[in-house]
Amino acid sequence: MDNKINWTVVMTYAGAFIALLIGSGFATGQEILQYFSAYGYMGVLGVVVVFLLFLYVGIDFITTGYDHGIKGGKIYKYYCGDIIGTFYDYFSIIFIYSSCVVMISGAGATINQQFGLPVFLGAVSIGILAAITVLFGLNRIVDVIGRIGPLLIVLTIILGIISLVRSPESMTSSNELIPTLDLMTASTNWFFAASSYVGFCMLWLAAFMSSLGASAKSKTDAKLGAICGATGFSVALIIVTIGIMVNISDLADSMVPTLILARNIHSSLAVFFSGIVVAGIYTTTVPLLWQVVARFSEEGTTKFKANTIILATLGIIIGLSVPFDRLVNIIYVINGYVGILLLGFMVAKRIRTGIVSEGISKGAD
Repeated sequence: MDNKINWTVVMTYAGAFIALLIGSGFATGQEILQYFSAYGYMGVLGVVVVFLLFLYVGIDFITTGYDHGIKGGKIYKYYCGDIIGTFYDYFSIIFIYSSCVVMISGAGATINQQFGLPVFLGAVSIGILAAITVLFGLNRIVDVIGRIGPLLIVLTIILGIISLVRSPESMTSSNELIPTLDLMTASTNWFFAASSYVGFCMLWLAAFMSSLGASAKSKTDAKLGAICGATGFSVALIIVTIGIMVNISDLADSMVPTLILARNIHSSLAVFFSGIVVAGIYTTTVPLLWQVVARFSEEGTTKFKANTIILATLGIIIGLSVPFDRLVNIIYVINGYVGILLLGFMVAKRIRTGIVSEGISKGAD
C-alpha cells in the first residue's frame, strides 16, 4: 500500500511545505531582494544551492518523523543529542515566534504601501485571522494552507515571468547597477547568504515537517511531498529573484518589491497581488504560531486557546514597533547561521546511522 502514490496527499504536503516558506519575506520580495537579487548573477547561483539543500533537509525531516514517530521539538534531540538538542528546541521556538512577528509586520507594510491604510490595520487583521485558524488544530491547518500554497507559487511565478519578459535586456545592465546601489543584504557574499537562508528556513521546517511525517500514512507520499515542495518553491524563488534583478532600479528602496513589479505591469494587478501577498503571509503565520503554542500546551485545551490569543496579541504589538525590512534583516540573518549548523548535525547523524546499519548487516551475515 505504501508504494501506491496518492497524489492528492503528495500535493497537500508539498503545498504545506511551500505555504510555510512563502511568508511575508518571500511574498513581499523583501527577503528575495536581501538574500539573492542583491548579489546579481551570483544570487541566482545561490538559489541553486538553496534548492539542493531544501531537497535534502525536506526529505530528511519528513521521513525521520515517519520512521521514528518524532514530532515537534523532539526532532532536535534526535539529531543533536539531549544537551544541544534542548538548546535548539528552545532557540527554534524563540526564532519561530520572532518570525511570526515578522509576518505580522509584513502584512502591515503591504497594506500600507498598496492602499495607504494604517500599518496597524494589516497587522491586526492577520494576527486575528491566524489565531482563529490555529485554534482549529494541526490537521485543519495543513488542509487549509496545503491548498493555498500551490496557488500562491503559480501566481508568483507568473508575476516573475511577466516582469522578466518585459525587460530581458535589463539583466546585464542590472547586474552592473546592483553593486552601485546601497542595498540591504543578508551577508557579505552570496554563498553565506544562501546558507543563512536555508538555515532559518530549517528552523521553521524541522518541527512542522517531522510532525507531518509522523502523521503520514505513506512514506512514499511524504517523501514526494517534500520533493515537490522543495522544487516548486525553488522554481518560484529563482524566477522572482531574476524578476527583481531586472527591475532593481525601480524597487531598491521598496518595503514590498513584488507590489512594484505588479504595478509596473498594470496598476490593477498590484491591487490583486497585494491580496496574494497577504494570503502568503497568512499561510506562514498560522503554522509558525501553531508551533509555538503547541510547544507549551495541548491542542484543544483551555491553555492552548489562551496561549494562542496571548501570543497573537503580543505578536501584533511587537510587529507594529519595528520597521519590516529591519526585522527581516536582523531576525532572519542571525538565526540563519545558527540554523545552518543543524545541517551539520543532520549529516553527522545520517552518517552514524549508516555506519551502525552497515555494522548490523555485516554482523547478521
